[in-house]
Parts: sequence; C-alpha cells; structure tokens
Amino acid sequence: MNSATGTTAAHAAQNSRTFRALARGGYVVLGIVHLIIGAIAVSVAVGSGGGEADQSGAMEQIARVPFGTVVLWLIVIGLLALGVWQLAEAFLERDPDTKKKWGRRVKYIGTALAYFAIGATALVYALGGRSDSSQSTTSFSAKLLETPGGVVLLVLIGLVIAAVGVAFIVRGIRRDFQKHLSLPAGKVADGVRTLGVVGYVAKGVAVAVVGVLFVVAAVTADAEKAGGLDAALKSLADLPFGQVILWLIGAGVVAYGIYCFARARYARL
Repeated sequence: MNSATGTTAAHAAQNSRTFRALARGGYVVLGIVHLIIGAIAVSVAVGSGGGEADQSGAMEQIARVPFGTVVLWLIVIGLLALGVWQLAEAFLERDPDTKKKWGRRVKYIGTALAYFAIGATALVYALGGRSDSSQSTTSFSAKLLETPGGVVLLVLIGLVIAAVGVAFIVRGIRRDFQKHLSLPAGKVADGVRTLGVVGYVAKGVAVAVVGVLFVVAAVTADAEKAGGLDAALKSLADLPFGQVILWLIGAGVVAYGIYCFARARYARL
C-alpha cells in the first residue's frame, strides 16, 4: 500500500459514521473487560473468590454467562475497530515537530497492538478455545532467557512495560486524558475526570508492576517470576498491607472500566 492509498483509507475510516460508532463501542467493551478484571482483583483481595485477574480471566467469566459468546464477538469487533482507529491516527499524524510526530505514532501503534491483543484473546474464547495469559508470558520469558542476549532483552522489555505504566500514572495525575475528550460543563465532567485520574493511576501501577516482574525474572534468570497482569496484581498481596493495596488497585481498575464507558460517549473521534 502506497502512502496516498494509505492516507485515503485512513481518512475514509475516520470519516465513516459507522466506523466511529464501532470505535466508540470498542471503548464500551474495553470498559467491560476492565470492570471484570478489577472485580476479580477485589474478590481476591477480600478472599471471596479467585480467577485470573487479566484479559484471559475476564474472557473466561464472560464466556460462562448466557449469550457470553455474543458478547465475546462484540468485544472482538469493537476492539478491532478501536485498533484500526488508532492505526489511522498514527498514519494521519502530521505534527511539524518530527520527534513529537514519531513519538505519537509509536504511542498510537502500541495502543492499537494492545487492543488487537485483547481482541485476539476474546476471539480465542469466542471460538470455544481457552487461553492463559500468565502461562504464555512465562513461556515467552523462558524461551527468551535461553537465547543469547536474552537476559538483556528481557530487562529491556520489562523497562519498556514499566515506562508505559509510569506514563499511565503521569497521564492520570496530570489529567492529560482530557485532551481526547469533549466534556460538558458541570458535575458530569468532574465525575469523568475523577474516574480518569483514579483509573489511569491504578492501571499504571498494575502495568508498572508487570514490568518489574520481567526485570526480576531476567536478573534472577527465573522465568517463573515473570507474569502478566494477573501475576502483577496478585504479587501486590504479598506486600505489607498487601490485601488493602490489591483492593485499592482492583477498585481503581473498576473505575478505569467505568471511565471507558464515559470515554465511549465523550471521546473526540
């Protein structure tokens, strides 16, 4: 695909009312996934339940309910549309500052890949399969550690993931997410901002811990220490006041899920 064709396709996607509606729907299903992940984390913290506090665990819970398969297919479609939207944003980025332009493109592409990954997990469950994100992460780390330079690569991966988590925290504290919203005046806007701050900070902490686990796995040469979101959240329970911390982070992830619903309504698309 040449540049002109790509630009035309990107503009067509962003100018399509149907595609914008699908992208907004993507935020709704993203909110559902985060609500379930946060709820699982809270249930683990209070000792009333278990399960995997990550996208695999969320999809498994959805698959169990009536019409769960339909919901899973909606998640696949919504996140596919949201991912394509992010790619269109990356392709159409025209900031005159070259560093900012490519920085934003990397961010858009990274976000798109994250949406595609969650959507792929939903697709596996929609087709009747099963997935274990934590086991996949451990297996990936083990294979990487067996390769020349694998320790360094695993450390770099961990640092990048941790940096993404820190970026979420900073975005929440500085309320940078507001730039992508068209909020009304009044209490509704205040509520959305509060959900955004709490949600971004909580999700950032969880993602940063995932990065730390990768680094620990590399330094100790123990792939079992590497894990995804579920391992990161549950590792918080081992800290002093860990149950309280896990409860707060889980509740924060729930807040992020609710924020995603608001984002579906007020996002600038």
